[in-house]
Amino acid sequence: MTDTPTETVDVKGEACPMPVVKTKQSIDDLDAGEVLEVLATDSGSVSDIDGWAAGTPGVTLVDQTETEDDGETVYVHRVRVE
Repeated sequence: MTDTPTETVDVKGEACPMPVVKTKQSIDDLDAGEVLEVLATDSGSVSDIDGWAAGTPGVTLVDQTETEDDGETVYVHRVRVE
């Protein structure tokens, strides 16, 4: 099984609760084994998506990293459908 993203959702510039809301909406469209990559600028998305994935049957948070984009911190989350 690979953690290469099947789909990417860009929620940069959006604040809580939208990163989690749009993550859930996008996950609902994926099949088992597929991975969703979420790009967010809201630092709260790190704990929010972690908590959502931990409490949601059938999904696993496989990775969270930080990167820079034009001087802005971007939080990259990868969630897999089980």
